[in-house]
Amino acid sequence: MRRAFLFGIFVLEVTFLFTEGVQILQDDAHHYRTKRSISPSRRTEIRNMSPNDRPSCPPGQTVPPTRVNTTVRLEDLRREMTNNGIHAYIIPSEDAHQSEYPSDYDLRREFISGLSGSYGLAVVTSTQAALWTDGRYFLQAENELDCNWILMKMGETDVPSSTEWLISVLAGITNPKVGAYPFLINSGSWLSYEKALSKENIIMTGTNEDLVGNIWTTGRPQEPDSPINALSLKFAGRSWQDKLADMYKAMTEKEVDAMIVTGLDETAWLLNLRGDDIAYNPFFLSYIIVEKKTNITTLYIRNATSKLTQNPTDTETTQKLHEHLNTGEGGDCTGRTGACVKVMEYQQNEVKNQVQSVAGNSEMVLVSFSCNYALFSSIPEQKRLRENTPVAIAKAMKNEVERNGMRASHKRDAEALITFMAELERKVKQNVEMTEVSAALDLKKYRMEKLYNRGLSFPSISAVGSNGAIIHYKPSNLTDRRITTDEMYLLDSGGQYLDGTTDVTRTFHFGTPTDYQKECYTRVLMGHVDLARFKFAKTGFGPYGREIDAIARRPLWEVGLQYRHGTGHGIGMFLSVHEGPGRISLSHAPFDSDSPLDDGQFFSDEPGYYEDGQFGIRLENIVMVKEEVDLKYKFPNTTFLGFETVTLVPYEPNLIKYELLSQAQMDWINKYHEKVIENIGTTEFQNRNPEAYRWLESRTRKITRTVNFSAVMSPSVLLIIVAIISQIL
Repeated sequence: MRRAFLFGIFVLEVTFLFTEGVQILQDDAHHYRTKRSISPSRRTEIRNMSPNDRPSCPPGQTVPPTRVNTTVRLEDLRREMTNNGIHAYIIPSEDAHQSEYPSDYDLRREFISGLSGSYGLAVVTSTQAALWTDGRYFLQAENELDCNWILMKMGETDVPSSTEWLISVLAGITNPKVGAYPFLINSGSWLSYEKALSKENIIMTGTNEDLVGNIWTTGRPQEPDSPINALSLKFAGRSWQDKLADMYKAMTEKEVDAMIVTGLDETAWLLNLRGDDIAYNPFFLSYIIVEKKTNITTLYIRNATSKLTQNPTDTETTQKLHEHLNTGEGGDCTGRTGACVKVMEYQQNEVKNQVQSVAGNSEMVLVSFSCNYALFSSIPEQKRLRENTPVAIAKAMKNEVERNGMRASHKRDAEALITFMAELERKVKQNVEMTEVSAALDLKKYRMEKLYNRGLSFPSISAVGSNGAIIHYKPSNLTDRRITTDEMYLLDSGGQYLDGTTDVTRTFHFGTPTDYQKECYTRVLMGHVDLARFKFAKTGFGPYGREIDAIARRPLWEVGLQYRHGTGHGIGMFLSVHEGPGRISLSHAPFDSDSPLDDGQFFSDEPGYYEDGQFGIRLENIVMVKEEVDLKYKFPNTTFLGFETVTLVPYEPNLIKYELLSQAQMDWINKYHEKVIENIGTTEFQNRNPEAYRWLESRTRKITRTVNFSAVMSPSVLLIIVAIISQIL
């Protein structure tokens, strides 16, 4: 009896131990445009594409409530095109600085097409209109674009590039011209269009005016003009004077006499300044021209004279702008001692003229890959060096003060999120009505109460059930759904703090998930963990993020599942929530601007899975690349890098199939949860938020797993074990 009992326990329940082996930029369109030639039959096929190809456009289909009527807008734009002698017009998503989130004033592509997502490229001819977007926005575009528009799902089979489409639909037109406003398209994209179209005798031409701006005369928001505040050294870690000195050194090494800084995050970081011209990003419209030859640095901002003398509007700022930049109240550096920044009025054509003048007095001028074509083309070709600016590279590699600030801000952010989630789950289970919109608003309140918070880092993605399958879903009164115990709930949110930027995603089920939902969640979690614990050797040529992206996809790939977005984006320190030039992504071809992973860079780790019409799953932590010094062995002259996770929010145990996890994955989760409870579950937190602490504690308990031995052992192995145990007993 005793033998049978012991044997049964041994066979039925054992501890199964094992280890295992291993910003959405316009450049997306650039790489997608140039990938293939066009045969005559292919051109005919492309010309025959129609909005009626979309499932919601044939007669009799239900019109989604979010759809935007663009008929009059397209008529007005085509009139402008005729007046300018062009046959097609390109409308990108970005502003003159290639911002991922332009100001409301600059949402031209959204105005003309109706698509509110952050990425898209619209092209309009005299008779047709087409919009290209990536997998994050396929479902959203179908719901928001009216049936004037052909929806081009980038990356899918037989979907033409914008260049292929233009060449095909303009065939037969005498002297066809494709127009665009040069300030709104980056230089790489413009040159790519120009090269491809010229082979078909199609002229790429710049318009002197923004044609969409000409027709957007009603309801257009005002141009942004927010106050500019200095960022204290206790947050920035280094003075702008020291940063500028570093730029001069880098320019000397690159043998350039001048540098044009067009990225708003680069301007903000270099001069330790922050504004509020761009929603969710602490930026202000600006350009910087750094002239090493003459030791002159010029900043261009709107309403320069008044901003220089305004009192600071942030409680953590003590200096006026002119004091911070060591310039006169009128922005002049005459008579100033020490480093000084000259301040001029922000006017696009004036900046262009100055770039042209600086180029005339320089041997070589450095511009970034994202520099708009208007400024780029103002510099003679033989004088242009086009690459990542030293500002972009230095900004991505956080100094020690910035690193500590990121850690501290993520801790406070986690406290807010955990407190909110504990309350949300209780309310949902008590049948208190909570919706996507109300949940997002409540979470914002919790974040805004935290020290140094300055708002959200992007619109919260609060998504129930099928809405979660829309990768960049934005809840609204038209789409709002109640959060219940019956469906998955995906929450992707973040905050802006003076000492850091946060971005975290968790997926929940407050009831009884299906086995399939649990497997999908667990496989996303497995990839998420595998990437977080990955170690890699640093070399002179990498690695690049795209070279490790597959690690996070493997658990999904091995059962035939996939997701249509990158696995990781860079993140700034009180800057962009999506920061370049590095990224972890296989969802696009390599970019010229890609940079290798290096110590002090912060990235997201966010695999996901999305079932159209059913649910969405995403898990996202922010991780810091750091040098690994405690490895078992030390290979000669080799530096190894790994990731430190700075997000501190537990996972959803209700969705984990523990039997799928390897021991190494389980060990990592246990160690991570120990870190979470140690950092968040302090005595102060327990006393202040007992409900939140109980919620936290229940999700950070150590996990183990016992499984049926027959599920992991072959029959022959089981027979051998039976024989051995029989002899022992």
